[in-house]
Amino acid sequence: MNNYRDIITFEHGKRSGQPCIRGMRITVYDVFEYLASGMTVAEVLNDFPELTETDIRACFAYAADKEKSQMVVYN
Repeated sequence: MNNYRDIITFEHGKRSGQPCIRGMRITVYDVFEYLASGMTVAEVLNDFPELTETDIRACFAYAADKEKSQMVVYN
């Protein structure tokens, strides 16, 4: 997903500027915390009907992009 930037938003006054989903108060971290605790994507979507599967994919794309930008290359 190349267009996660259309979904993941940053607002200084919202959730301390953390990356949020479509301007909502749900952060990328929140989504990953739910998934890491054992919830399935379907369960997250069921508990948060305002989220979409595309939103979840955008969280993964954002995290992958952030991780890639922090990679250290060893010679």
